[in-house]
Amino acid sequence: MAARTAQIKRDTAETKITLGINLDGTGHAQLATGVGFFDHMLNLLARHSLIDLDIKADGDLHVDAHHTVEDVGICFGKALTQALGDKAGIRRYGSATLPMDETLVTSALDLSGRAVCVWKVELPPEMLGTFNAPLAEEFWRAVAGSGLMNLHVLCHYGRNSHHIVEAIFKATARALRQAVELDPRGVGVPSTKGVL
Repeated sequence: MAARTAQIKRDTAETKITLGINLDGTGHAQLATGVGFFDHMLNLLARHSLIDLDIKADGDLHVDAHHTVEDVGICFGKALTQALGDKAGIRRYGSATLPMDETLVTSALDLSGRAVCVWKVELPPEMLGTFNAPLAEEFWRAVAGSGLMNLHVLCHYGRNSHHIVEAIFKATARALRQAVELDPRGVGVPSTKGVL
């Protein structure tokens, strides 16, 4: 089986990013985005998806973290698409409902080739270090858009912004782990259309 890996570079006036992934990794993460809380979330993403992540981002943090977070999401989505290839043999769908203290989050996704993000989360604009909590939505919208997936995120309840964002990253990572996994009974592309 060919290695399911990808390397993406993005160089704009706002960010310079190099990102590498290995879908069949162990959850190892090498991260340097300059945004501490974001690195923490990306580490959780790697650990719970078992996708190896290597990310170096140099962004305009003197403005704020928005461009860095969104552009890393774009790169991650593109890397997923590249590493998945024609998607033959994958499970395609994944979902997880995950508790984090007082918070409960469900994330469900379909690696359908169609970009849709449904976000049912109320997050106040609270700063978590230098990461504004609503940037979580910007990241996952960018991943869904560039990764050509249907992504639905629902926070059933929760009060603490840190817990809500962390539960979102963990639940979506777990859903992604299922979706990219190779199905031992699966043959070809998991679609009646024959293509995703």
